[in-house]
Amino acid sequence: MEEKAIVNDVLESTKACLKDYEGAILETANMELRQTFQNLRNSSESFQYELFKLAESKGYYMPAANATQEEIIGVKNQVTNS
Repeated sequence: MEEKAIVNDVLESTKACLKDYEGAILETANMELRQTFQNLRNSSESFQYELFKLAESKGYYMPAANATQEEIIGVKNQVTNS
């Protein structure tokens, strides 16, 4: 398997794990266990971002274009007025 495929696979797997951690955090009443999940999530988020920067620098991952100022204002207004 080539590096690009491995990096993209790990990125997708990490994003899936982050969703699972978030679900576990929301459903956990035990504060010690909740804190453990939060620490795992935080570490995974840091790892995902570092891997994302590597993938982007090598051209393996192309993020969406930045939103225009008008789009940002439109979304902000929708969220604020909901």
